[in-house]
Amino acid sequence: MTPRVYFAGLALAAMAACAPQVPDSGQGIGFDNSLEAQRQRDAALAGPQYRVPDTVLPPASTPAPGSAEATAAETTRILNETRPGAADSAALNSGVAPVQASPANAAPLALDNPGISDENNFDAVSERQTIESDAERIANNRAQYEVVQPEALPTRSGGEQPNIVAFALETKHPKGQSVYARAGFGGEARAARNCAAYASSDQAQIDFLERGGPVRDRKGLDPDGDGYACDWDPAPFRKASQG
Repeated sequence: MTPRVYFAGLALAAMAACAPQVPDSGQGIGFDNSLEAQRQRDAALAGPQYRVPDTVLPPASTPAPGSAEATAAETTRILNETRPGAADSAALNSGVAPVQASPANAAPLALDNPGISDENNFDAVSERQTIESDAERIANNRAQYEVVQPEALPTRSGGEQPNIVAFALETKHPKGQSVYARAGFGGEARAARNCAAYASSDQAQIDFLERGGPVRDRKGLDPDGDGYACDWDPAPFRKASQG
């Protein structure tokens, strides 16, 4: 054997040893599918060690909680305890038996129960009221009508002070427009001195009107003759009246 052939044989043997083993797909992964293994599994499944666990059911006399039978039983118990005439009905209700109204047992009329109105019961109303009785009642009510005649409003006493709002609405000219004649010199200085005695221009205007204004200006409160004392302005009152 030549050296070349010898080394080639060694190389093939090494490659065969390193090649991975391909599993048999017929045997599956991790399972023994041989005939003997299959017989052992069948025997184990058919053996007495495997059984269905017993289902624990409540006694036949006690319905299962949450079932329709349990709900019906609880409803029946409550109705029996709260029905009129039960042993403990006084503690469970008012003790007054409810009205069992039905077509054969109609509810009582308001005549027997004064606290209940029967105005919606046509038969009950028609027995006590007619068209003629309604007309008579209306006529009686009209006969009792009393017409109250309006009376004149009381007049104000002479001591009432002038109404500056009414004065503002009666006049039309603006502040500063001379309407009334004023005489004398030094009117501005006199007006400033005398107006300082009033707390507001409204009070100055009221006193001005009480002393004969706007035609007369006895205290010199209106030097420009517009009829408005101490810079009193009627414009806000006029604006308020116009909304």
